[in-house]
Amino acid sequence: MSFTVENLEEKNMVKLVIESTSEEFEAALNTAYNKNKNKISLPGFRKGKAPRAMVEKMYGKEVFFEDAANEIIPDAYAKAADESGLEIVSQPKIDVTQLEAGKPFVFTATVALKPEVELGTYKGIEVSKTEVEATDADVEEELKRVQDQNARIVSVEDRAVKDGDQTVIDFEGFVDGEAFEGGKGENYSLTIGSHSFIDNFEEQLIGMNVGDEKDVNVTFPEEYHAENLKGKAATFKVKINEIKEKQLPELDDDFAQDVSDFDTLAEYKDDLKKKITERKENQAKAVKEDEAIAKLIEDSKMDIPEAMVETQVNRMAQDFAQRLQAQGLSLDQYFQYTGATADSLVDEMKPEALKRIKSRLVLEAVVKAENIEATEEEFQAELEKMASQYGMDVAQIKDIMGDYETQQIKEDLAVTKAVELIVSSTVEK
Repeated sequence: MSFTVENLEEKNMVKLVIESTSEEFEAALNTAYNKNKNKISLPGFRKGKAPRAMVEKMYGKEVFFEDAANEIIPDAYAKAADESGLEIVSQPKIDVTQLEAGKPFVFTATVALKPEVELGTYKGIEVSKTEVEATDADVEEELKRVQDQNARIVSVEDRAVKDGDQTVIDFEGFVDGEAFEGGKGENYSLTIGSHSFIDNFEEQLIGMNVGDEKDVNVTFPEEYHAENLKGKAATFKVKINEIKEKQLPELDDDFAQDVSDFDTLAEYKDDLKKKITERKENQAKAVKEDEAIAKLIEDSKMDIPEAMVETQVNRMAQDFAQRLQAQGLSLDQYFQYTGATADSLVDEMKPEALKRIKSRLVLEAVVKAENIEATEEEFQAELEKMASQYGMDVAQIKDIMGDYETQQIKEDLAVTKAVELIVSSTVEK
């Protein structure tokens, strides 16, 4: 195997021209034949016993070409990429340029290279000042949230539905006098004011009592996901089966003892204030980081090849699909429910993909400029953190990690230290 590197017109794009010898191609053809021969039947031969020459005579010399090419390409590309010493940052685009019996097998791999960064000023970046003090209003808001979480839900029968109630209803929807699919439900829980139903459906239930029935008239929005219902007027026949309301606990010392480790409401409030302050400080730090890195990117120069962005988008799309799968939803179902498409998802992800690439590149440039490295103590601490997260011990983590994973962790730690360096030198205005 040999290769050459050709620079392309697009900045930071190259083409690897990779050539396997005719002998290597012949060996790959034999491998392809041996993998497929048990599937082949020829007159006069038992299945799997037909000689390669007879198979090629019957089906053409090219019968095993595709499998032979697939046999060669992965290892040949990996070897060429490694020996080239290039920092490749995209998946290769493969094109076969010569595929003939008795001749060398030649293919090309078009790849993006890691861009050089002309680093801007990364110390003393001006950032906006953020308020981190927890106010009494913040404490009261958090207290009400906890109070709401600990509310009791009780049935009421001596009054009509009002805003905020949880109702249990039967309903069936009709368009032009005909019931439509998905428009019927029994003993359905609906909170008035949640806006989980279309138009002003929920508001029309206010004033109804248990056992009451009513026709509720609504109009489906033009952008509704079901094509046959977009913009259509509909009537829902609704019956109120049950009315429930929240009963909030009293905000007193007993409440504090129920929801916390404190004996008094005053102590609990003090603790809430500390936690809110800490949360605001963390949020302010994150905002400061984002603003500082955004300004550093703006002050730096780099040429990002499109193939690098496409690779990042593909990773993000795979991560998104895995998160959906963890929720029991496939990507196709997501597209069906939301009206999105693969193309629209890519378009939506591209700006974030470009932002992530630029952020990583400028931070790696700071690492290089400052000669930042992760210490062995920091690396060990990270391994201990990972071991805790996965319920393993450090030795087990080390056993499953290769050189690449080790290097990646150390690079990530160095990048984190670069962020800390940048943020610590920012100037609030």
